[in-house]
Amino acid sequence: MALKLYYDLMSQPSRALYILLKTAKYNFEPKPVNLRGGEHFTEEYASINKFKKVPVIDYNGFILTESIGIIRFLSRENIIPKSLYPIESKAQARVDEYLEWQHVGLRLHCAMYFRVKYLTPITTGEPADPKQLAGYERRMFNAIQEFDTLWLGKHEFVTGNNITVADLLAAVELEQPRMAGFDPAEKFPNIAAWWPKVKQHFNPYYDEAHVILNKIVKKNLTAKL
Repeated sequence: MALKLYYDLMSQPSRALYILLKTAKYNFEPKPVNLRGGEHFTEEYASINKFKKVPVIDYNGFILTESIGIIRFLSRENIIPKSLYPIESKAQARVDEYLEWQHVGLRLHCAMYFRVKYLTPITTGEPADPKQLAGYERRMFNAIQEFDTLWLGKHEFVTGNNITVADLLAAVELEQPRMAGFDPAEKFPNIAAWWPKVKQHFNPYYDEAHVILNKIVKKNLTAKL
């Protein structure tokens, strides 16, 4: 098979690529990597990705890491729809503008809050330090607020009135803090209006990629009752 995708659906960029390839109806070979089981630290996997992370693609022997680079490559190879990563110069520049911003603008803060609030206590058995957690929550809140007010509200989607990979990458990042008990849609009106449209566009694959995540969210909500 031409393309292999190494991924774990607990990883935000893994989910984005999985959803993109499914949406494109591209017949890729799924290669799940169990992050929680430490499979990414094995010598076998290190021979595929020297950084020992996901996602990774193997396209006829061409191995590529980093989700944004992968998306741009898949676009050039005509694997994902051009509507999602436009070829027109200014439209593409708008998408790239968001893709460059989101690494530190949104992804970092959502991921760190999830790690400190949910993941680290599970792996260590120790509760999060309240003062430290409050700092991460504040930074995440500010980042999501910036996304809500500066990227949403003026247009239907992140970079304009057409949905693109920018919307998908933003959506999967915002899913992560839900597992730690923070739902951005409950706090921010523009996100609440925008998010369902993204899910609808990429369904059924969006829901398929978030089955495990949603089970964790439901379990945590039930535990609070």
